[in-house]
Amino acid sequence: MATALSRQRVVERSGARTSYRFGSPLRKSQRVAGYLFVLPTFALFLAFVLWPILYTAYLSLTSWGGFGSPRFVHFDNYSRMLHDPIARRALIVTLVLTGVTTAILTFLGLVTAVLVNVVWSKVGVVVRTILFIPGIVSFVVSAVLWKLIYDPNIGTLNRLLGAIGLDSLQHPWLADHKTVLPAIVVVTVWGGLGFNMLIYFAGLQSIDPNLYEAAAMDGANTVQQFRHITVPSLRIVTGLIVSLGLLNGFKAFDIIFVMTGGGPNHASEVLGTYLYSLAFGSTSGSIPQLGYASAFSVVTMVLCTLAVIAQLWLTRRADR
Repeated sequence: MATALSRQRVVERSGARTSYRFGSPLRKSQRVAGYLFVLPTFALFLAFVLWPILYTAYLSLTSWGGFGSPRFVHFDNYSRMLHDPIARRALIVTLVLTGVTTAILTFLGLVTAVLVNVVWSKVGVVVRTILFIPGIVSFVVSAVLWKLIYDPNIGTLNRLLGAIGLDSLQHPWLADHKTVLPAIVVVTVWGGLGFNMLIYFAGLQSIDPNLYEAAAMDGANTVQQFRHITVPSLRIVTGLIVSLGLLNGFKAFDIIFVMTGGGPNHASEVLGTYLYSLAFGSTSGSIPQLGYASAFSVVTMVLCTLAVIAQLWLTRRADR
């Protein structure tokens, strides 16, 4: 063992070879330097990531309104969550929005990237720029803009429908529980399509063109090349986009908070907006319930983690 541990390793530095043994002063100094380089990042991780998570988990077991000392109530907040109709509604809306927006953004991102790469190659830069512009606009600004577009009195959408003779389709889009979710999905897709398109476009550039030439020589048409070459070659990219879609869906807050505040009658309530109203009581005028809101945070974090783990497992299994 000692012989194995003391075997020499050769390190190339500036074209010259330098040898050293395990446990030598040089090796220790390198380790110490490495720890010192990592220490600031690790300290920030402890202070701003791990400690808030642990403290939130502790608060989820208490009843606390932000004043005085938290009162330990065991798992009462989690039990209350199971019997809270608004919580169930928020969870269902979150799952629906996450699934729908992730599926649409993944599909449209792939389709637009292929079109830009093949069909619109001569004007690809212009199309990519136009599609990516909504992605650089703040979510809050996008929400305010689309809230004005959907406005039933002065909104562009209803005016446009009236101008083309479709007055019967004019609608209070954000005030009706049947149309509020589709309206929010449109805004989310509008803002995220450009980013997904660019990721897929970069993935398409890495595919070997010889694969398409060989497939064409074997008689494969465009659809068959897309199905058997493009889609399998982009599995890792698709996995990344789906993971980001799931995370963004579960932590959705800003667009919905600005456009509807979770209304009408909790029809667009998601975990983020309900958590905010519980923690700060600003939308309902109720007393802050930081303990119950912390339980929501823990459940949301667990759902995000499980979703990403499941997606990564499926991606690796499909890649075998």
